[in-house]
Amino acid sequence: MHGTTGHSSAATGFFPSQRAAISALFFANGFIVGSWAPKIPDFAGRLGLSESQLGLMILVFGLGSLVMMPVGGAMVARLGSAFVTRITAIACIPALLLLTLAPTVPAAVVVIFFFGGLLGAMDVAMNANAVHVEKSMRRAIMSSCHGFWSLGGLVGAALGGVLIAAVGTMNHVIIVTLVLAAVVFIALRFVSGDAQPETAEKQPLRLPKSVLPYLIGIMALFSMTPEGAILDWGALYLRQELDATLALSGMAFGAFSAAMAVMRFAGDPIRDRLGAVLTLRICTMFAIVGMLVAGQAPNATVAIIGFAIAGIGISNMVPIAFSAAGNLPGFAQGIALSVVTFMGYSGILVAPSVIGFIAEHTGFAAVFTALPILFIVVLALSSLARHGDMQKD
Repeated sequence: MHGTTGHSSAATGFFPSQRAAISALFFANGFIVGSWAPKIPDFAGRLGLSESQLGLMILVFGLGSLVMMPVGGAMVARLGSAFVTRITAIACIPALLLLTLAPTVPAAVVVIFFFGGLLGAMDVAMNANAVHVEKSMRRAIMSSCHGFWSLGGLVGAALGGVLIAAVGTMNHVIIVTLVLAAVVFIALRFVSGDAQPETAEKQPLRLPKSVLPYLIGIMALFSMTPEGAILDWGALYLRQELDATLALSGMAFGAFSAAMAVMRFAGDPIRDRLGAVLTLRICTMFAIVGMLVAGQAPNATVAIIGFAIAGIGISNMVPIAFSAAGNLPGFAQGIALSVVTFMGYSGILVAPSVIGFIAEHTGFAAVFTALPILFIVVLALSSLARHGDMQKD
């Protein structure tokens, strides 16, 4: 069985090597995405892409992720999360370099599809491995893993802008590739192996018939859709409807993402103490209040505070949903999780376009005021989070 190599014994201590390894790989995945963001203008300029063509190219990136997430889930079910995490992480190392070297638009389309696809498959595999480490440690780690992803994205984006300005695009991508290689190959030595049940390889790989993964998927979708709305439309809302300066308008997603990253590192001990269901319900209430404050804000400063409160709430909603999916009984490892990740990330990819169309007719204030309806649905389904609780001996 693949994936049974590596550190597969029960993890002990607060931050054992298995936890450090998967946390480092979450950081690496976020670092790749963050490093890609400041390269986009150069990528578009080098290939002569218009704004609409660039938009389609970014859509191809997202479609690659969504297409490969179920494939990643099937691979995890057959081969184990450790094996799939290893191969996808290694394959991601040269991806940004290949994208930078793509000589033509057709070549770039192919590379960016597989770039997104590898990141998506790695996302499913590393989340499945984090669930395995949670079970081994008998404590929550998923929120902090997602915190490391946020940290990686922040470091990648911040360093990217500085390095591109200082040493140029090509040198930047070489440095990023070398850093990635170092982080990945050190981490892979300690990734926790996960033995599969004997029946796992005999189970046909198909969409689950049970409604549970889809209900948890709705929780993830309705938690991530507002995140996509703030990312794509928050700055425009502050600029157009609340007369914010250009600098202040950028604080919409900045305050949201900073609050979310900080709370993700605090989320695991809170979840261990209060349980997944109560933690999810408290987080959802924060998200509702924050989004209502942002939508009804009289000025940009109040809206930014609202987005920060929403970030505190949303921070642990998705990690809890992923933990619950990964612990659902009766499913081959990775299958339920791939359904939930697919549904959740489609909220960031597809929903903002729909929201933009609606906002054209209603304004962004009305949209942000209405988004808490999605959180109310999450509240209604919150008892399903019980599957994410770690069973203590």
